[in-house]
Amino acid sequence: MKPAPLLALLAGIVIAAPRAGQAQQDTTAAPAQTVAPVVFAGDTLFYFHTRLGSFLPQARAQAVVGRLMKLSENPLARLDSLVINESETSTDILAGEVIIVSITDAEAAAAGLPRAQMAQRYAQKIFAALQKETESTSLKSILLGVLFTVIAIVVAIIVFKLVNRLFAGAFSRLEASRSTRMPALKIQNLEVLSADRITDTLIALTKALRFIVVLVLLYFFLPLVFSFFPWTKGLATTLFGYIFSPLRAVGRALLSYLPNIFFIAIIAAVTHYTTKFIHWIFNEIGKGTITLPGFYREWTEPTFKIVRFLVIAFAVIVVFPYLPGAQSPAFQGVSVFLGILFSLGSASAISNVVAGVVLTYTRAFNLRDRVKIGDTMGEVTEKTLLVTRIRTIKNTDITIPNAMVLSSHIINYSSSAKEHGLILNTTVTIGYDTPWRQIHELLLAAARNTENILAAPPPFVYQIGLDDFYVRYELNVCTDKPHLMGKIYSELHQHIQDRFNEAGVQIMSPHYIGQPEQVILPAEYLPGAKAASA
Repeated sequence: MKPAPLLALLAGIVIAAPRAGQAQQDTTAAPAQTVAPVVFAGDTLFYFHTRLGSFLPQARAQAVVGRLMKLSENPLARLDSLVINESETSTDILAGEVIIVSITDAEAAAAGLPRAQMAQRYAQKIFAALQKETESTSLKSILLGVLFTVIAIVVAIIVFKLVNRLFAGAFSRLEASRSTRMPALKIQNLEVLSADRITDTLIALTKALRFIVVLVLLYFFLPLVFSFFPWTKGLATTLFGYIFSPLRAVGRALLSYLPNIFFIAIIAAVTHYTTKFIHWIFNEIGKGTITLPGFYREWTEPTFKIVRFLVIAFAVIVVFPYLPGAQSPAFQGVSVFLGILFSLGSASAISNVVAGVVLTYTRAFNLRDRVKIGDTMGEVTEKTLLVTRIRTIKNTDITIPNAMVLSSHIINYSSSAKEHGLILNTTVTIGYDTPWRQIHELLLAAARNTENILAAPPPFVYQIGLDDFYVRYELNVCTDKPHLMGKIYSELHQHIQDRFNEAGVQIMSPHYIGQPEQVILPAEYLPGAKAASA
C-alpha cells in the first residue's frame, strides 16, 4: 500500500470522513440484536445473521476476527492458499487447514443469496482485507512512514518556532505600551481599570491564545504522525476523543440548558430587587418614618435578616429543580448527605441561632447595656445570632453562646435606669448603743456627698435586721449611670467611712463578741481631737 500525500492523510484523519472502500452490507435490513459485523483492518467485511450450534452471531464474528488476525501476523502464511470447501450442510472458507468461516444454509437464506455465491463473495473480501493488512505492515510501508514522520516533525518544529516568535513579539509590544500608549479605563473621574491592569489582562489573553494555537497544531500533528503506521491508526482520534468528547457533551448540555439558565436568571433578578425593596422598608422603619404598632426599632436589622433569608430560601427552592442534574440520583444523594451532615454537625449552632432570635425579640438587653449573665458582669459590646460579647470592668471581652445566655438568668442594670433610675444598695451593721436616727443621717450625708447619685428620687435607709449584737442598716441610692456602678459603690463606701469616723461611730463589721474596751479609730476622728488641736 502506497502512503497517501501529507495533506490528504491529514484531511482524512482529522475530518474522519467515511471510508470509501468500506464493504457494503450483504443484506439490507436485519434486527440489530441478531446481526454481528465482522470488522477487520478497519473495514466491515460481512455480517452474521444466524447462530451456528451454540455460537451466537456475536461469538462467531469475534472468532473469525481472531483467526484473521493470527493469519495476518503469521509471516509464513500464504494468502493464495484460501480455498472454498463444499459439504452437505455448509460451505467452508479455509486457509490451509484452518477454517476461517463456515456458511450454512440458514445463513445463506437469511442473506438472500445462494450458499456458493455467498462463500465466493466472502472469500474475495477476506483475501482483499488480508492483502491490505499485509501491505500496510510491509518493510517499505514502515520505512515510508518513518520518512514522513521525520518530515512532519521538522515541519512542526519550524511552525512552533514561528508561533513562539510571533507571540514573543506580541508580548514585547504589549510590555512596551504598558505606560505609554495603553489608556486607563475610566468612568468620569472613576478609574475602573488602570493601564497596568489592562496590559496584564491582554498578556494573559495572549498567553491563552498561544495555548489554544499550540493545542490546535498538536491536534493536526499527532493524528498525521500516527496515521503513517498501521498500529497507531486511530490512536490519536481515541486520545483526543477522551478530551473533546466531554467538551462536546458539555457544549450540548449548555445549549439544551439555556432555557433553564434564563429562568434561573429571572428568579435571581426578582429575588435581588425584592430583597432591596424589603431592605428599604426596614431601613425606613429603623429611621422612624414608618411606624408599626408593637414593633421596636432594635428589631429592624434582625427582622430584615430573617425575612431576607426566607426570601432567598424560597428562591432556592423554586430554582432547585432547574439546576443541572437536580433530578439525577447522584445529585439527590449528595443533597441528602449534605443535609444530614449539616443537621448533625450544626445542632449547637442552630440552637444558638434560635436562642439569638429569641433574645432579640424578648428584648432582654441591648448594645451598651450593663448586664450580668450568670457569673459574668459587664457591658454588652456585640449581639449576633450565634454569640453575645460582654466587656467587663477589667476590659476583658467574654464571648457567651446564645444558647447559654438564654438558659441563664439575665440581670439588666440599664433597661430602666434612664426612666426610673437604678437603685444601688449597701449594708452596714451598727451597735444598739448608737441611735438609729443618727445612723440614718450619717448614711444619707454620705450619699449626698457621692457623685452620680440622683437627688430625685432621694436616697433612703431601711433597717433590715435586728441581730444579736447590732442593727443592720441598708442604704439605697438611685443613679442613671449603671456603667459607673463600680465607681459609685467605691466612692459611696469611702464617704460612709468618713462620716462615721467623724461622728465617732464604729461600724460593727467584722463580727465581735463583747463590747470593746477601746474604740479603734484614727486619732483625728477621736472625740476632743479637734478641740485639742485648736
